[in-house]
Amino acid sequence: MMMECTSLQFVSPFAFEAMQKVDVVRLASLSDPELRLLLPCLVRMALCAPADQSQSWAQDKKLILRLLSGVEAVNSIVALLSVDFHALEQDASKEQQLRHKLGGGGGESILVSQLQHGLTLEFEHSDSPRRLRLVLSELLAIMNKVSECSGEFFFKSSELFESPVYLEEAADVLCILQAELPSLLPIVDVAEALLHVKNGAWFLCLLVANVPDSFNEVCRGLIKNGERQDEESLGGRRRTDALRFLCKMNPSQALKVRGMVVEECHLPGLGVALTLDHTKNEACEDGVSDLVCFVSGLLLGTNAKVRTWFGTFIRNGQQRKRETSSSVLWQMRRQLLLELMGILPTVRSTRIVEEADVEMEPTVSVYSGLKEEHVVKASALLRLYCALMGIAGLKPTEEEAEQLLQLMTSRPPATPAGVRFVSLSFCMLLAFSMLVSTPEQEQLMVVWLSWMIKEEAYFESTSGVSASFGEMLLLVAMYFHSNQLSAIIDLVCSTLGMKIVIKPSSLSRMKTIFTQEIFTEQVVTAHAVRVPVTSNLSANITGFLPIHCIYQLLRSRSFTKHKVSIKDWIYRQLCETSTPLHPQLLPLIDVYINSILTPASKSNPEATNQPVTEQEILNIFQEVIGGDSIRLNQRFSITAQLLVLYYILSYEEALLANTKTLAAMQRKPKSYSSSLMDQIPIKFLIRQAQGLQQELGGLHSALLRLLATNYPHLCIVDDWICEEEITGTDALLRRMLLTNNAKIHSPKQLQEAFSAVPVSHTQVMQIIEHLTLLSASELIPYAGVLTSNMNQLLNSGVPRRILQTVNKLWMVLNTVMPRRLWVMTVNALQPSVKFVRQQKYTQNDLMIDPLIVLRCDPRVHRCPPLMDITLHMLNGYLLASKAYLSAHLKETAEQDRPSQNNAIGLVGQNDAPEVTREELKNALLAAQDSAAVQILLEICLPTEEEKAKGVSPDSLPRNVQGVITTGMPNKELEEGEDNLLCNLREVQCLICCLLHQMYIADPNIAKLVHFQGYPCELLPLTVAGIPSMHICLDFIPELIAQPELEKQIFAIQLLSHLCIQYALPKSLSVARLAVNVMGTLLTVLTQAKRYAFFMPTLPSLVSFCRAFPPLYEDIMSLLIQIGQVCASDVATQTRDIDPIITRLQQIKEKSSGWSQICKESSYKNGSRDAGSMDPDVQLCHCIESTVIEIINMSVSGI
Repeated sequence: MMMECTSLQFVSPFAFEAMQKVDVVRLASLSDPELRLLLPCLVRMALCAPADQSQSWAQDKKLILRLLSGVEAVNSIVALLSVDFHALEQDASKEQQLRHKLGGGGGESILVSQLQHGLTLEFEHSDSPRRLRLVLSELLAIMNKVSECSGEFFFKSSELFESPVYLEEAADVLCILQAELPSLLPIVDVAEALLHVKNGAWFLCLLVANVPDSFNEVCRGLIKNGERQDEESLGGRRRTDALRFLCKMNPSQALKVRGMVVEECHLPGLGVALTLDHTKNEACEDGVSDLVCFVSGLLLGTNAKVRTWFGTFIRNGQQRKRETSSSVLWQMRRQLLLELMGILPTVRSTRIVEEADVEMEPTVSVYSGLKEEHVVKASALLRLYCALMGIAGLKPTEEEAEQLLQLMTSRPPATPAGVRFVSLSFCMLLAFSMLVSTPEQEQLMVVWLSWMIKEEAYFESTSGVSASFGEMLLLVAMYFHSNQLSAIIDLVCSTLGMKIVIKPSSLSRMKTIFTQEIFTEQVVTAHAVRVPVTSNLSANITGFLPIHCIYQLLRSRSFTKHKVSIKDWIYRQLCETSTPLHPQLLPLIDVYINSILTPASKSNPEATNQPVTEQEILNIFQEVIGGDSIRLNQRFSITAQLLVLYYILSYEEALLANTKTLAAMQRKPKSYSSSLMDQIPIKFLIRQAQGLQQELGGLHSALLRLLATNYPHLCIVDDWICEEEITGTDALLRRMLLTNNAKIHSPKQLQEAFSAVPVSHTQVMQIIEHLTLLSASELIPYAGVLTSNMNQLLNSGVPRRILQTVNKLWMVLNTVMPRRLWVMTVNALQPSVKFVRQQKYTQNDLMIDPLIVLRCDPRVHRCPPLMDITLHMLNGYLLASKAYLSAHLKETAEQDRPSQNNAIGLVGQNDAPEVTREELKNALLAAQDSAAVQILLEICLPTEEEKAKGVSPDSLPRNVQGVITTGMPNKELEEGEDNLLCNLREVQCLICCLLHQMYIADPNIAKLVHFQGYPCELLPLTVAGIPSMHICLDFIPELIAQPELEKQIFAIQLLSHLCIQYALPKSLSVARLAVNVMGTLLTVLTQAKRYAFFMPTLPSLVSFCRAFPPLYEDIMSLLIQIGQVCASDVATQTRDIDPIITRLQQIKEKSSGWSQICKESSYKNGSRDAGSMDPDVQLCHCIESTVIEIINMSVSGI
């Protein structure tokens, strides 16, 4: 189409803009040929009544009329406008209906009848109305055929649109028809029809120029109806050419039309052609051209549909044999090649320079560098060619391949953009090895790679970019050595920023070059250690860093193979870290730990890396160990400290997990000492990490997992809840209330205040109240003074408020330094014995024997605030002891295994020693826990002094669940330590809370303690105060079945309290079982055992009846049976018992009538004679009193 219209004159952009803006001055400056093309619109503008009635338009209209007055062709257009268009439209509609009825056949025409000659002659000889009818009839015929062909392109030969003599007159008629009959001739449909005739683009441009507002509508309609691939068909090419003519006429809208192309995913050739036209008009030598940006955006954008559409255009364009200059794809490739060649260094040759020549003139390089202003454009071109070849499947020609290789192996300046360019070039060489086809080109590439290695340090120091191409070279070399080709492919795709298909087989030649000529494995390893660590490494530093290289070398065990120490490098890198945490740091630590514990090969078990020394670890923590955690300029960041903590905990866990494997290899890597672990402020660091979770990535959760496994005593739920209170809004309020007075109190002043406690409490009260406003880390220097003076707080007369405030401060310190605080507190609360030197316990001592905590000053047992601290420590050390013994079991699991196996000498018994050791450990832990529970229960009993003052277990409340460790009433507070009942009750509540937690954590402890038994006076307290006591219902049947009489008695007494507390169906069934067991034991027990068993258990029957009235009959029958058995034993000695049995029978039969008698006479008689009777008689009286109590209970409605 472009060829057929070359001789015709089109509307110029200047003229079109004048028409758009109705700029009369510009229109007047047009030449006659240019003005001739716009006459239809101008004539209609001059003759038709305007909507604009302003004075300015009236003046412009006069100018237009003056402009038209000298043009002869205006008369013919005026004649065309004088036709009756309404009648013409009616005839056209009738003809459309007739054609539709006849199926589109060429029958008689209503518009044009009796044609004597061809259309051209008829047009010449016709008047204006007939000319309109001729053009309208021809145009409607083409439009009907377009609609019938449903997308298939056809070419219509028409004399009216082909004759050069009448083109202008036909165009005038066409414009007038469309303007006067817009409903019959929609401009988009007319434009579509014009594509099918000769000179259609010219007619279309004239039509749009005379209706300039329709430009976007016409373009969008043509694009929407266009082909997905325009280069494949004649219709697509004609449509593209027509749109290009339109955009040349209105260049300001060309990029908008290109946007429509991309939006619809139609006519890709048009998009490229418009971009080429725009690039030529807006040529820019240094910047990235619009062509590069447009094609890169299509192939590298996020829209997969657009990417596939344009990729298909490239592939189809290559498959066509017609690859001439008329092809849009060929023009695009040529333009890109010209741009590429335009930025290549001017002095460049593929000739390989001899090494001798280079040495002679080291300061002169025959390789001229890439200009700095061209580096960004060169990078954009490389990425574009990568996308074209990798995504769109472009196959480069020899010339393109040669020029690309020239560009890739050029040497940019040492700038961040230069580093980026070299990285892209290197990855492009890996991705498209077919660009290197000749030995000369291969040698050129090797020389360039050698230059990269040599200049890497200079580039990094000059450009200021931490992630340079040197690390990428090293990383690729390591991947090649370990044959991780998929990792290289991922690296290439990541660097290029696109997902392209790279066959691993295409990397074989590059692998040979890297592993044999450039980077041998030993060279890689030696070079990696010398690479400086990345300063302030964080996730903000992107790209390929030394840490990536070291990580891969550790994974492939290259350091251990070649005996290169990497410990110092890793330590330095961990010290040079900051937030946000770099994602490669945790995998680096994990693989480093594995390389320490696991040898590179079984043949060489010593081939391992060295662990970080204890002194190096202590150097990192020295600031927080000494309480200087709030220093502003710390040498090591919190990130470094947390990473080293993660390293230590992971190392210890991995060491325990690999104990058997290491023992089989006869290797025993050194474990870090317990003294080192005691000095590291683990809880403080974890608390710091909790506030930096977003910046630390997965480090915080990883540390919590390691703590929960190895340090469960640092993961107590109560502590976390307490921390939430300390770090919440209260902390903000505390800061607001913080005064200078709170800051000036030193630990020395606090010690002086404690020394004055026996005389005055005011000063210590004032100081510790101020200390409550400090944060946990600020309290650390005061920990020693607070704990060392706790013993003084046990003296009488110390106000409760001081004790509670010390408890509060202790709990705050417990959030940052629990282990050290516990040791200091245990040592401070030891009983003071004159002339006996107190032992200083260590952390290890307390983990081995947690019961040391309870060997404190007895006065602590009646001081609730300090008892709360003691119970907290006890719970922690019980958990620590479990972890300690489990770790010890793993550490020593293989020490005696060979000898034991040999001694046993049985097949299939290999695991027997481990099973035995595990059972022994569990037995020890169970004994330890049960001993702690028994001691705590013993503390709940009143002392002799308390009993002398009238305190007894029976006076304790039955339901103490609601009693909590809050402050006492004011009156009780004033009474202080003398009110032992108040303190005892509070201590009992604290102990019950701890026992509840222990029972829930391990129900077996509850079972063991109750099988051991404890004083029955405590049963009301434990059942009511420990909510988890209901679990005892599960094992009471087993406890009743024990052969020892004491355990059976304890079980029945325990059950009686449980039935009252938990009146459940399960309790009823167990109670019924107990009653049956009592009946059975009645028949087998001797007289002495019968008395010993039933005297303490008969009162329990009253509780059974109170909880479960349905048991009344069974219990009454049991009581009568017991009485009868007792009576039979004394029948031969005395008859005094008979009246009692008779009364019992009468009471059972007529319980309601005898209730008053029982109250007044029988009960009194039994009480009076109890002291003088033998055991059976006493038992009978006890039975009588039990029955009476049951009857009274039932009568009173209980």
